[in-house]
Amino acid sequence: MLFLVAALLCGGYVLRHDPLRGTSDLRDWRAQSTLLTDRHGRWLRLTLAQDEQYRLWTPLERIDPRLREAILMKEDRYFYYEPGFNPWSLLRGAYRTYLRHRHPQGGSTITMQLARLLWNIDTRDPRGKLRQIAYALDLELHFSKAQILEAYLNYAPFGRNIQGVGAASRIYFGHGVEGLSLPELLTLAVLPQDPGQRGRIDRDGNAALLAARQRLYAKWREHHPVTAAEDAALRLPMALSSVAQLPYHAPWFVDQVLQEERTRALLRQGGLPSELHTSLDLAMQRIVEGQLHAFVQEQQIKGIRNAAALLVDTRDMGIRALVGSANFFDAAIAGQVNGTLGKRSPGSTLKPFIYALAFDQGVVIPATVLRDVPTAFGPYTPENFDSRFEGPITVTDALIRSRNIPAVDVAARLHHPSFYDFLRAAGITGLAPESHYGLALVLGGGEVTMQELATLYALLNNDGRLRPLSLLAKNGTDQSAGPRLLSPEASYLVLDILRQNPSPLVAPTGQARDLPVAWKTGTSSGFRDAWSVAVFDHYVLVVWVGNFDGTANPALIGAEVAAPLLFRTIYALRASGVGLERAATPMPPPRLRRVDVCLSSGALPTVWCPRRGKSWFIPGVSPIAVDSVYRPIWVDRRSGRAVCPPYDPRRHELRVYAYWPSELRQVFAQAGIPRARPPAPAVCGSAGAAVDGSAPQIRSPLRGLTYLLGPTGGEQTPLHLSADADGDVARLYWFAGSTYLGQSASGQSLEWRPQRPGTYRLRVVDDRGRADSRTVQVALRP
Repeated sequence: MLFLVAALLCGGYVLRHDPLRGTSDLRDWRAQSTLLTDRHGRWLRLTLAQDEQYRLWTPLERIDPRLREAILMKEDRYFYYEPGFNPWSLLRGAYRTYLRHRHPQGGSTITMQLARLLWNIDTRDPRGKLRQIAYALDLELHFSKAQILEAYLNYAPFGRNIQGVGAASRIYFGHGVEGLSLPELLTLAVLPQDPGQRGRIDRDGNAALLAARQRLYAKWREHHPVTAAEDAALRLPMALSSVAQLPYHAPWFVDQVLQEERTRALLRQGGLPSELHTSLDLAMQRIVEGQLHAFVQEQQIKGIRNAAALLVDTRDMGIRALVGSANFFDAAIAGQVNGTLGKRSPGSTLKPFIYALAFDQGVVIPATVLRDVPTAFGPYTPENFDSRFEGPITVTDALIRSRNIPAVDVAARLHHPSFYDFLRAAGITGLAPESHYGLALVLGGGEVTMQELATLYALLNNDGRLRPLSLLAKNGTDQSAGPRLLSPEASYLVLDILRQNPSPLVAPTGQARDLPVAWKTGTSSGFRDAWSVAVFDHYVLVVWVGNFDGTANPALIGAEVAAPLLFRTIYALRASGVGLERAATPMPPPRLRRVDVCLSSGALPTVWCPRRGKSWFIPGVSPIAVDSVYRPIWVDRRSGRAVCPPYDPRRHELRVYAYWPSELRQVFAQAGIPRARPPAPAVCGSAGAAVDGSAPQIRSPLRGLTYLLGPTGGEQTPLHLSADADGDVARLYWFAGSTYLGQSASGQSLEWRPQRPGTYRLRVVDDRGRADSRTVQVALRP
């Protein structure tokens, strides 16, 4: 009668209050931990829930059925038959607790224990016990037995701040609940009954835990056959791992994943998933970390204290390794900062994309000869890193040797998109307006992160398509197409050039020396950042060496410190057998063609060209012209002077001369390289006009730019006028409209200080009467 009255009272309480009204899932009742694994399921980190508990939700179907059976055997044998409470168990508990004054025994069912856990009910007095029964009845009304058991298994206490079988199995045994051994599952089954005592970590084993497990084992044997090996194992002490032993791998990467997932969860007004299967490869991560740490240790004598590295698989854009600093736990170098997210000057690492755009816009081909000579681009006068000038240099050599002036020259000729527009389209954030940089953006005037740089280089390996980096694992390789920013042809050409850059290290024994690696270095202004980036097989590897506080160090040169670290890491990855997948030999896109060129000019060869070679060519896009450097001239055999027709083979002969532009002749002279000067053209006919040679070509000012000039030291900033002149020219004469501005020697520039803003028509005439003209816009600062 007493229990009937109690049940009626409890039922009335439930009907009146119904604390579970509107609740459909008990998983969301408590904050959950998150288990992060690498792409192969290897454990990276188990996080604390918001209430500082380890609580990892595990669906019932993933929990070993033997563990479920063992827990019910220990806690509630009649779980599937009772309505939420067991009157006989309650009577027995009350009798032993209050009449016999023995160790307190509550007689709670699984459902009642879940109610106490969910609502934090104090069940040490009859009133609390009745409230517990009431909530248990409510649970039975709203949820199935499977749902109740699932919630109990995920919220039950397992010692210290560990709740649920998922977290307990991970922390105590180092693996999930799917493959528990018999000793492990019986250990878990007895922990919730006395988690404080049985969950202690003792050096010699926990006697209370072992005794409880042996009692349950005796019952288990009554219903299940046990092997001799299991029996032997159950007689040994069970060593439980501690929270302090939890894995803490790839901390920079895991922190970034959690930060981004928390942001997404906030937007969708939900919580983090219980498991995050990331794109990281733990084996690769360990290799990259090891190489970077060892390298920094070796380089400390040079004052180098920090570095970072990033490895990306370009097939699915998954990050396979991320090392944010030389030591996560070293506060002296701000080790917990993720160096792959910091904005820094990229130095010359962006030059490949200038040439890729130039290939696509028909500005150059790989064999095009550029001028590495002193050049003023309006008020901007760049210099090379070594303060030297190479004279004529092909696009291929200019990129491999990272010459600054040719890169700026090519960038100045880009249009639709400009280099700045390309970077914006590629997702480079934080850029100032284009006018802030001018052409200095070419040489690292802007800032990028390592992750943005990796995305750019991955674009080259993905035929010019832009795809974002991925922190989470994807099923298979993601071949989804992103926006196309470069053509497959331009992407291939840039990588083909960068693969010709020789490795700074000798490949280790057993590794082929000709394995293709397309790589580039960069050094920021002031020696604050040393970079090196490689595209090899299916991967992009970016390394950075420097200091997070921006401290300058003359040792921070990309080719000298970052490049060796880059190749040491590549060689270590290839030698490790960690699953680094080799790619087939890169094949050119079918649209590309090979053409004969004159090596001195990069143009189509004439019969007079002494050295020929091959170059890639994009039909319908690439610029192409006939070589004009080597020209035949009829000269007098004795005097060497040019002659007029008719030619007499007995007195005259045909000689081939190289007509180098004046600025290149000047570089040759400075380098001590003799170059024969072509003879002056013969004046033939009554008009006395020159019949041979090329007209001068204005190089500065550039077309389509507005020059903003301001006062400097009390005088107006000069605009430098320069032009390429033929090899037979000594003087150039400059005009603005009909106004004579002055003269300059061939190969020299003329300073012009316009006094008023406006549009000017500049004209240059050489001393042979040949001319060129250009319109320029001038604006003056007040």
